[in-house]
Amino acid sequence: MSAVIYQSITERVKVWLDKDGSTLQIQFNNPSRHNALSVDMWEAVVPLLNTAESDDRIRLVVFSGAGEKAFVSGADITQFEDLRAAQEAVARYESLAEQALMGIYNFSKPTLACIQGYCIGGGVNVAMSCDIRIASSDSVFAIPAARLGLGYRYSALKNLVDLVGPAMAKDLFFTARRIDANEARHIGLITRVCEKSELPALEVEYKKALAENAPITVRAGKAIIAEILKASPEIDHDTCRQLIRDCFDSEDYSEGRRAFMEKRKPAFRGK
Repeated sequence: MSAVIYQSITERVKVWLDKDGSTLQIQFNNPSRHNALSVDMWEAVVPLLNTAESDDRIRLVVFSGAGEKAFVSGADITQFEDLRAAQEAVARYESLAEQALMGIYNFSKPTLACIQGYCIGGGVNVAMSCDIRIASSDSVFAIPAARLGLGYRYSALKNLVDLVGPAMAKDLFFTARRIDANEARHIGLITRVCEKSELPALEVEYKKALAENAPITVRAGKAIIAEILKASPEIDHDTCRQLIRDCFDSEDYSEGRRAFMEKRKPAFRGK
């Protein structure tokens, strides 16, 4: 087939093919803000995956963060007030994030999150949407929604429960505490941990394995595992969506947003 040209819709997401063409690299490129995710970054993911879906050369997609300080540190706070304050803006932001994350999760070929540094909030969601997660030993993980008054999507919480189990999911979500790479590996949030200097070699190990193994077998295995993990038809999704809307409509969310922007501790009242 003719060469496929990959181009991101924003400079804040870099994209390139490895030399052999078997691995597509998608890098979040907002290092001045620790690769915090802006709307244009969410928007860039799905078109890239759609192109990779039909590119027979691609055996693996790797997600990483620019620089050495962060994979993804959460939402870009410079857009926080404008894009997540009003009800319609919240719905749009959540829809874009959901499309990107489900695009990664439902992508038919293997995906790998290569994590170094901060992996917070949306970064954890990106990582959980990938099939495999490797990290350097200096990485830090947290889900700080409860400190911000945010509603958390069903799909994100399901991914968390599927990976670490309900007890540990409650621990991480309720407390919003930070954990290091070793604890993240111990609870199953990530797959493997290595020293910072060894992370490139570990990534190459996965790229080499996926380039050599039978792609039809790998894709079949991924699809069957996805069937195994499907949710029960008895789940009340309407209630889940309303609970999320209630969070974003609350006074606590307004307080959490203001406190985040003002870099102070929020005073939640449960209203």
